[in-house]
Amino acid sequence: MTTAPRLLLSAALGALASTVLVLAAPQARPLPASQQPAAPQPPPPVGAPDAPAPQQPDQIGVSITLSGGAAPRLAVPSFIAATPDLKAAADTIGQVLWEDLRFEREYDLIPRASYAPITPATSMETVPFGQWKELGANAVLIGTVRQNASSLTVQARLFDIATQRSVWAKEYTASSSNPRQFAHTIADELHKEQRSLVGVARTKLAFASDRDGEQARGTVEQRSIKEIYIADYDGEGQRRVTVNRSLAINPSWSADGRAIAYTSYRRGYPDIYVSYIYQGKMDQPAGGTEVIHNFLPAFSPDGARIAFMTNRDGNMEIYSVNRDGTGLRRVTRHPGNDSTPTWSPAGNQIAFTSDRTGSPQIYIVDADGLGQPRRITSESWADRATWSPAPYNEIAYAGRNGPGFDIKIFSPEQGQIRTITDSTGSNESPSWAPNGRHLAFASTRAGRTQIFTIARDGQDLRQVTKAGNNVQPSWSR
Repeated sequence: MTTAPRLLLSAALGALASTVLVLAAPQARPLPASQQPAAPQPPPPVGAPDAPAPQQPDQIGVSITLSGGAAPRLAVPSFIAATPDLKAAADTIGQVLWEDLRFEREYDLIPRASYAPITPATSMETVPFGQWKELGANAVLIGTVRQNASSLTVQARLFDIATQRSVWAKEYTASSSNPRQFAHTIADELHKEQRSLVGVARTKLAFASDRDGEQARGTVEQRSIKEIYIADYDGEGQRRVTVNRSLAINPSWSADGRAIAYTSYRRGYPDIYVSYIYQGKMDQPAGGTEVIHNFLPAFSPDGARIAFMTNRDGNMEIYSVNRDGTGLRRVTRHPGNDSTPTWSPAGNQIAFTSDRTGSPQIYIVDADGLGQPRRITSESWADRATWSPAPYNEIAYAGRNGPGFDIKIFSPEQGQIRTITDSTGSNESPSWAPNGRHLAFASTRAGRTQIFTIARDGQDLRQVTKAGNNVQPSWSR
């Protein structure tokens, strides 16, 4: 676990340096009106505001529902390629879309291996509804892919098998360099408009990794270092964000998904940096020095403030500051060590770890620092709280289970705690998905420390990383 004493020991690392890698945002070309019915812009960079565009499905506002609330049985075959050279992209979109939809469990996805007897559609007008009905499908999602110079145009339609009519239709044009992004966008928009769910297919994970095997510079002994990486929610597209021979740890996404705050020793002492990853700009809002050390940043839900741990009062306390470095505010006041802050969904409270009563436990305090903190755990050791967004309003944390830790969830409404990992390895540093339905966490269950995701009910465990050791995930909003 990353506790205050261990963080203080890590400050002995030597002088370090860092730069920022600029990540290119996807570009798009608007569709001409003649190509509509549905022409939303392709997805902007992760977390940036969506720009909805008109849609004209055959039946506006129709969703596929079954009696008793059962999940519709959905088939998602490979998309139809306009030319043979587009087959790989069409296959990728179909497979990734199937996986994205399965992740949220809003549909009963028919396994793709069972599609072999079905006659493949060659257009939207040749869907073999009778065969899909025999397979037990309630709906089928059909798509087409065609080339436009350096871009792709992808059309997707959801057909109700019973009526043989399209109940949802969209069309997208964007660069041909990343077919997976088409699938992620379709999945999120289908979930939103058909199931009233905010999906996470276009979200990102940030985490710290030692996979590069680099050593810290300027130290007497050679010490391995960590860098900040990002990846798609499913682990694809892993990219390095910090480029240094330093220790960069504990990332936290801004609300708009365009910046990451993290702890770095790039000047020889620990301080908080905010990297604007699409601009190549970096700020240092907490004002660290060789004497004042700052750790463990956490962006507020609106992205306006950052909570963090600091030693500026002689021991570790929780402070918050505006992201531009103004408005410094002390939140906790106790001789014990207070660390790992996380904000409530409304931004009016902060949960944190403190050893003020002996072993580390989780407490809640008003974000303005007024009032007395309230203890919510009674573990032998509890750390790394993360507060879920609405509507669940739950606090996940790592609780000791003997030699290691398990991920546990506290419900403030019910006052109850449940464990969602199975005591395999040590499971630490949970981070909620923006819809509160999933958690990312670090675990040693695969040998080295890797990032996993799991549903809030403890099902659907998935490994996200494999290279090196990967810790401290943060799920973008």
